[in-house]
Amino acid sequence: MTLQHVDILFKLIVFLFAISFHESAHAWMANRCGDPTARMLGRISLNPIKHIDPLGTIVLPLVAMLTHIPVLGWAKPTPVDPRNFRNQVMDDILTSVVGPISNFVIASAAVLILAAISFTSQIGRAIVHVMPIVYPNNLDVLAAQTNSLLMPISLLAYELMVINIVLGVFNLIPVPPLDGSHVLRHLLPEPVRRVYDTMGWFALLALVYFGGNFLGLLIFPVLGVFNSLLMKM
Repeated sequence: MTLQHVDILFKLIVFLFAISFHESAHAWMANRCGDPTARMLGRISLNPIKHIDPLGTIVLPLVAMLTHIPVLGWAKPTPVDPRNFRNQVMDDILTSVVGPISNFVIASAAVLILAAISFTSQIGRAIVHVMPIVYPNNLDVLAAQTNSLLMPISLLAYELMVINIVLGVFNLIPVPPLDGSHVLRHLLPEPVRRVYDTMGWFALLALVYFGGNFLGLLIFPVLGVFNSLLMKM
């Protein structure tokens, strides 16, 4: 088994963890704001089975992993009843944005893990510094240089960073039903809001399948900032 094959397994593990943490954050914040719907349905959980959506959690991510494109996807939407919120507008916004925020928190934690690896030894430092350069297509070249256990650990941490950045940025795009749309919709007049809400999954699927260049313009600059931090360690 090559490091490329190990990387596919790591992607799957990280993706399932990332979406579970993301959806749990939505459910936790909704409960804090007065709506217990998701909590009562067991959605404050890191168990991925609670959050799986067949298309967004299985089919699309597998295609992305096998074709070496950034892993995109979504989980089963967290059920929220805004009528239970104490402040319907602000609490809806907070419940929505906490999902992407949770992804960036995990990505930042992954950077700290990689920083710790970098400071352990010269080998660790070299692995962390070269990871952004060889990822994702030349991992076996890197694996040939060392058999250190730090290699797969660094790769897992790097995947943790990358996938959470991708999911965090993706979910902030203001296209229904992504989290960013819950911010924009409250700024729209009621007639426009109704039309905007009906865009739904059609706009999302169009974004995923036809918006590759647009997504890259949003995701790669953020990923570049995190990579630059790793290169300075």
